[in-house]
Parts: sequence; C-alpha cells; structure tokens
Amino acid sequence: MTDTSRPARPVLLGQNQYGKAENRVVRITRDGDTHHIKDLSVSVALSGDMDDVHYSGSNANVLPTDTTKNTVYAFAKEYGIESAEQFGIHLARHFVTSQDPIRTARIRVEEYAWERIATPGPDEHSFVRRGQETRLTQVTYDGTSWEVVSGLKDLTVMNSTNSEFWGYVKDEYTTLPEAHDRILATEVAARWRFNWSDDAQEAPDWDESYAQVKQHMLLAFAETYSLSLQQTLYAMGARIVDHRAEIDEVRFSLPNKHHFLVDLKPFGLKNDNEVYFAADRPYGLIEGTVLRDGCQARIPVDLTNL
Repeated sequence: MTDTSRPARPVLLGQNQYGKAENRVVRITRDGDTHHIKDLSVSVALSGDMDDVHYSGSNANVLPTDTTKNTVYAFAKEYGIESAEQFGIHLARHFVTSQDPIRTARIRVEEYAWERIATPGPDEHSFVRRGQETRLTQVTYDGTSWEVVSGLKDLTVMNSTNSEFWGYVKDEYTTLPEAHDRILATEVAARWRFNWSDDAQEAPDWDESYAQVKQHMLLAFAETYSLSLQQTLYAMGARIVDHRAEIDEVRFSLPNKHHFLVDLKPFGLKNDNEVYFAADRPYGLIEGTVLRDGCQARIPVDLTNL
C-alpha cells in the first residue's frame, strides 16, 4: 500500500554548468617579418539562473555554446592573447557582465608553446612545437571576485643520483630492496593559486610569474638531496611559496617513474648503477599541497577535476 500521509519529495536540481569545451585557437601576431604565435585550447563553463532550461526546456536564459565558441575567436582578434591568464580574464568578465542570467564563468586554458626555428635569412616565421610541458590556467569570476589557478602538466624531470629510499615499513609482502643511490624521475603535474582576487589589486605579470615558478620548481628538484619523493614535493612547493609573494598554494601530483637496475649477472657483467629498466606502470603516485602560513587549501585534491 502506498503511504499517502507524507508529501511527495521533490527532485531538485543541483550544481550545473554548460559551455563549449576545447576551442582550439591559434593567434598569429605579425610584426613585420617577425611573427609570434599563441596556441591555446580554451574551455568555457557558465552557471547561474539555469533552472528553467533543466525543468521545462526553456532556453530563454541560455547563451548558445556556439556563441561562446565564437566569442573565443572574436576576443583573440579584438584583444590578442597577452597570456593565458589575461585572455581567460577577458572572457570571464565578458560572460558575467554581458548576460544577466550568468552568475559565474570559469575559463580553462591549455597553452602549447612553440620555439622559433633559427634561419640564416631575415624572416622569422618558422616554428617547432616545444615538447617540455603544457601550460595551464583556470580563471573563475562571479562578478565580484576572481580566482586564478595556473599550472603545468607533462613536465618530465630526472635526477640520476642524490636520491635514496630506505628505512620504510616492511611486512611479509615487502620485496623492495632498500636503495642508497637511485634514479629519481617524475612527470610533474602542478597547480598554484594566486592571491589576486580583486580588480582593485595590481594583477601579477602572468608570464613572468609562470617562468619564475617553473624555474624555482626545477631548482628545488635539482638541489634537494632526496630521501623520498614526498620530501622533494615539499621542497618544490616551499621554494615557490617562499619566493613568489603572489602565490598562496601549490598542489602537486607526482608519479614516481621507477627505474630498476637490470640484472646483468646472467651475461657475466656487473651493473654498477649504469643500466636500468624504465617501468611505465604500475607507478607510485605522490600528491600533496603546500600552503602559505595562514592560508586555506582551495585547489581540488584531484587535479583531474581542475
């Protein structure tokens, strides 16, 4: 028998957003014979007064995703692309201030770097795709305050020595031998959050900040005598926070790219830390956040959600 004494419980709409993902835009700036390239993938996500489109299908408050795509290309022409962050700021401000139903805009940008090919002639219009890492940023604006989280992925680094791993917990399933001289390699995924949040504040120099953060990250990796990848992670984050006043939080996801010594004894050869097998999986995954004292963590624990 159906219980009619209790009112029906409504099914409510939760958080929602919509937009156009992975708009590829390449902007060429021509300065005479010298050209400059900005190559981006831009994803737009908008949220606000969107209940009706979900409940009834009314599109009265919906800016078409095709329009958001067109806006990306138009803004690339109108404003140029000074930096991934600044381009995201232009777009986020536009969507929130030009459309009353839109309360929040989130712009995610991946930037792909190109290097100029040196040629003997005067023309400077040939490029080769740089293969080190992909630059990232996420700009969120709610009409009042900004949140800018930048970062990178696919930055592969290695120390061929100055790394150890020993003194760990051992149980009946432990077979890993202790290492007092090992290769330490990882593919860095990192995000850092700026403390710039208000138009009244002076915005950072986004490109200079990115270059300096990357440099501090690499120097900390190179200069830390590592007893664990966790120790190296903290050293990298601490150096960034100590040296870059515009950044309050850094989060890393560091897969341990294991290198195992190859047993050469069957061939009558001694392997004196010279020949390794590079294993791609399974891998240890070390993740963590480093914060400025007094600040709260706001970068998602799972970087795949950012």
